[in-house]
Amino acid sequence: MSTAADSTTAAPRLAARGVTMRFGGLVALKDVDIEVPAASVVGLVGPNGAGKSTLFGVLSGLLRPTAGTVLMDGRDVTRSSPQARAARGLARTFQHPELFSGLTVREHVVLAYRVRHARSRIWTDLVTGRGLRRPPAAETARVDELIEALHLGPIARRPVAGLPLGMSRLVEIARALAVDPSVLLLDEPSSGLDTRETEQLAGTLRGVVDDHGVSLLLVEHDVDLVLGMSSTVHVLDFGATICAGPPEVVRGDPRVRAAYLGEEIHEGAPTA
Repeated sequence: MSTAADSTTAAPRLAARGVTMRFGGLVALKDVDIEVPAASVVGLVGPNGAGKSTLFGVLSGLLRPTAGTVLMDGRDVTRSSPQARAARGLARTFQHPELFSGLTVREHVVLAYRVRHARSRIWTDLVTGRGLRRPPAAETARVDELIEALHLGPIARRPVAGLPLGMSRLVEIARALAVDPSVLLLDEPSSGLDTRETEQLAGTLRGVVDDHGVSLLLVEHDVDLVLGMSSTVHVLDFGATICAGPPEVVRGDPRVRAAYLGEEIHEGAPTA
């Protein structure tokens, strides 16, 4: 597991350097820099249309930037596919959960685990119709751990079809964590969750960082959640970074208030 000292000396787990993204005459991102150190939580906020989803697309490999560089652990992955970045330890969730309606909650987590640890069993157990054979003890322990951590036990055997949005998001997060990523991009993870569920999710994510050294890049509409969890927050507006720094700096920045956050930043909100 990475330590705090490691994160100050090693290359960032994920970084964007001077990233610009143009779609015809539209500049969606303009010279954006961002770093996600080891074992850290970095927040990314901004109004609708600020470029957050575009930046996630560039970082995950779904989009190739017009200019600039994407790095993972100091290596240039700008031209690498999403699959190649995943093999290097990058995972992500989506604003709209992408799940297989015919599979149960537990099967989603099992499949993700096997993508990383036992890829051949995906074919022999599911595609060929043999069903899920008795799994190794390590797999069972890890899947159980994730299902418990995300409070999915009561619905573990249910198909995901028809699950509420909040529960679907938790399934997607459990699936993303099952591949044991080094860096995880989380797109609106608390959307659809109530206050108690959001607090549980925050605790789970902090545990992932503290206990497993995973780095998180968090896009989230819940501003207090971002400010409370993140060591550094980046604010985008019209595709450009207007502020980056610790939560207390972002909270008090007049450009941030004017652009987006305004009264949503509460002076008493806890910081990480």
